[in-house]
Amino acid sequence: MKIPQSIHDVIAKGPNAHLTTLNRDGSPQVTVVWVGIENDEFVIGHLAMHQKVKNIRRDPRVALSLLSDKTNAQGMREYLVAYGNARITEGDAGPLLQRLAKIYVGPKAVFPPPSMLNIQGYVTRIAPDRFSGVGPWAAKSAE
Repeated sequence: MKIPQSIHDVIAKGPNAHLTTLNRDGSPQVTVVWVGIENDEFVIGHLAMHQKVKNIRRDPRVALSLLSDKTNAQGMREYLVAYGNARITEGDAGPLLQRLAKIYVGPKAVFPPPSMLNIQGYVTRIAPDRFSGVGPWAAKSAE
């Protein structure tokens, strides 16, 4: 599914996102993450084998939510929930996190620190199936 420009615009401003994965027992596991977009997939970098990475490897179903900085005509704060399937790729977490740090921390940010640059890490890639929430993406999802 193509990610609409309205979502690209929100992501470009660096909103913290909530990634929800499923634990082995079916309960939700929620983590705050930095998120970017590459080739119509949401991308998230991880330097270690966190629970979210293990969960996605076992069950790819995820939800990603984030809050926009805009308010709609009815006075409601816009937000996005993207549902889809994720996959984990090994390596390249450092360059992705460096790119995202410029957005989330500041233009001169260095992250990960030089001492951690040799860590390959993992990248979560989420192919969205549908969007919901309050904003122009919700109308696109209903079509």
